[in-house]
Amino acid sequence: MLVLLPPSEGKASSGRGAPLKPESLSLPGLSGAREAVLTELVELCAGDEDKAREVLGLSEGLRGEVAKNAELRTAGTRPAGEIYTGVLYDALDLASLDTAAKRRAARSLLVFSGLWGAVRVTDRIPSYRCSMGVKLPGLGALGAHWRTPMASVLPEVAGGGLVLDLRSAAYAAAWKPKGEVAGRTASVRVLHAPTRKVVSHFNKATKGRIVRSLLIAGADPKGPAELVEALRDLGYVVEAQAPAKAGQAWSLDVLVDEVH
Repeated sequence: MLVLLPPSEGKASSGRGAPLKPESLSLPGLSGAREAVLTELVELCAGDEDKAREVLGLSEGLRGEVAKNAELRTAGTRPAGEIYTGVLYDALDLASLDTAAKRRAARSLLVFSGLWGAVRVTDRIPSYRCSMGVKLPGLGALGAHWRTPMASVLPEVAGGGLVLDLRSAAYAAAWKPKGEVAGRTASVRVLHAPTRKVVSHFNKATKGRIVRSLLIAGADPKGPAELVEALRDLGYVVEAQAPAKAGQAWSLDVLVDEVH
């Protein structure tokens, strides 16, 4: 099982670990595209601060994020699973998992990123600010920048098993499973059952709980139909829609009664 996660806007501090070693990151096929984004982002943020804030879409109150980006090559690093915070990651709570569940998380979780493309939760990275929606002056829109390398690398990473897609729209645009990979991909929404509407906070929290539940249970569904059964066994209310034709992903709605 491969689980595709969005990053979080909020991030922990870089910490005191060794500086970034780009060659140590997972998915080495993304190295060239990573280096291109990293180089331009560092140069942008080391130059005109106001221009950098405009490009990155940062408010005056987030001016310090520009200086942080300028020091990405020398800043300390921590495992990505510790860097990413926010509602989904609070609910996932990787640090409290037992040893077996942590091993499963290291194998199966992949966090998408405007800067790194995608990283494992064990990859050591510095704290940064660069969403997938950013358009860098030289490289252009990052979503488009990542599509070609992702299309080459991700099908191999997906292997022959289930792909559980929990990404938000901006990050989903960087790689869309195609062909037979799409047929074993399940894209999940979380809906407030009484209103049938997506509400951002509990959507993220529930996705974090879903991943945590699967990791703790040691569930290893081979495809979307098996995932539906696994989630129902774990107590979730799930409605599933199989693809209308080959080359499309399954759509799963997880219904939640209470907003929390």
